[in-house]
Amino acid sequence: MSEEQNKKTFRRLVEEGFSKGNLAALDELFAPSFQEHQNGFAPPTLEGVKRGIAGLRTLFPDLTLTIEEMTADKDMTWARLTARGTHRGSFNGLPPTGKTIRIDVIYICRIEKGKIVEHWGVANRLGMMQQIGASPRPAGNIN
Repeated sequence: MSEEQNKKTFRRLVEEGFSKGNLAALDELFAPSFQEHQNGFAPPTLEGVKRGIAGLRTLFPDLTLTIEEMTADKDMTWARLTARGTHRGSFNGLPPTGKTIRIDVIYICRIEKGKIVEHWGVANRLGMMQQIGASPRPAGNIN
């Protein structure tokens, strides 16, 4: 598959899966042998990704991910994204606050024959927790 086709597959993951919560669309995008590497998605399979997305959308029903930059090289596609949402679900005993979040996310996918076979992700979870009040913000400047 071409790098442009891989970008389209990646974009569908972000727009259909994460931003719209269309978990059925993910069945078309992932290879049966898919392997998840992002901490927090368990099991490390498509089922774990679906559970993770469903959990995120319970916490933040209006969750959207915006692709800020994306590049592809052969079978690898990388993106810098911004996640936004409103805290509407309970988080580790913290009731919904109605606060909005905005965090940075980095995703990497390996795509073969139009199917995602591996995914790595790094999201600013500490920033999210600080924004909803689940974790204190550090005092003063950090240099």
